[in-house]
Amino acid sequence: MNIYLTAIVKSKEGNSDVMKNMLQQLVVDSRKEHACLQYDLHQDKDNNNVFIFHEIWENQEGWDLHNSQPHISRFISDSADFIDGTVTIYKTDKLS
Repeated sequence: MNIYLTAIVKSKEGNSDVMKNMLQQLVVDSRKEHACLQYDLHQDKDNNNVFIFHEIWENQEGWDLHNSQPHISRFISDSADFIDGTVTIYKTDKLS
């Protein structure tokens, strides 16, 4: 069963360009994963410190594997000085 996610990442004020570069690399690496069906990154037009991922994973196992990948660990480590709070993840059901 597919896993549908929306993830929200906020950068600290003045760090949106650094965060955007890190997130864009995360997109490149994540899209290479076998279970990744969609991994799209958006940036809020009114607040450039807010980034939103729309993701679809083939199944729970694929998403679990994604979360254990080196590029995820690297992002967590590299973004520590630039991220504002924690990543908010919404796991949803597709209605239409």
